[in-house]
Amino acid sequence: MDEVRRLSEIARERGLRVCVVESLTSGRLAATVGAGEDASSWFAGGIVAYLTEVKERLLGLTPGTDPCSAACAQQIAEGGLALFDADVCVSTTGVGGPGPEGGHPPGEVHLGWATPLGTGHRALSLTGEPEQVIDEASDAALRLLLFHAEAVRPAGPLRAPAGLQPGTSPIRSGASGADAAASASSSSLSGRTSPTASAKG
Repeated sequence: MDEVRRLSEIARERGLRVCVVESLTSGRLAATVGAGEDASSWFAGGIVAYLTEVKERLLGLTPGTDPCSAACAQQIAEGGLALFDADVCVSTTGVGGPGPEGGHPPGEVHLGWATPLGTGHRALSLTGEPEQVIDEASDAALRLLLFHAEAVRPAGPLRAPAGLQPGTSPIRSGASGADAAASASSSSLSGRTSPTASAKG
């Protein structure tokens, strides 16, 4: 797809290292990103962390954090960024359905993102069968990943032998309108709390 092709181009041109952390989407995002051209040179990898205890142990999620929350989405994205020593990381968590989970309705999804200069999240309200929710969440996460890759200052290859070390490339995070990259055919939830998996993340 166009987003993967563009992500591959940007990552290779700018020497970026990209990674993903998934709960709700269970590896779908990683499979999509990994299909990009020459992915072995820029895609550090992905982690599927479904259980809360795995999120805590591998990604540094603070014990007691609601796995269906903005805080969870952001923390596991930060954990992925550090674990892979990457420049851009996006995470997925949410309730795929068909029923509610932990007080959260089906289709409630959170995407987290992290760069060396900041983190954030995007709340989505999706409709349809679980498979459709997972597909749309994965597509939205890919767009968010591309947005933050494009936000890297075009200062030439950042991973040249004499250049910056992994995880130190300058990212303009928190830019106005950043969340718009993930909206697609979905709408934002009111407030700043959500997800898990039900397809549970």
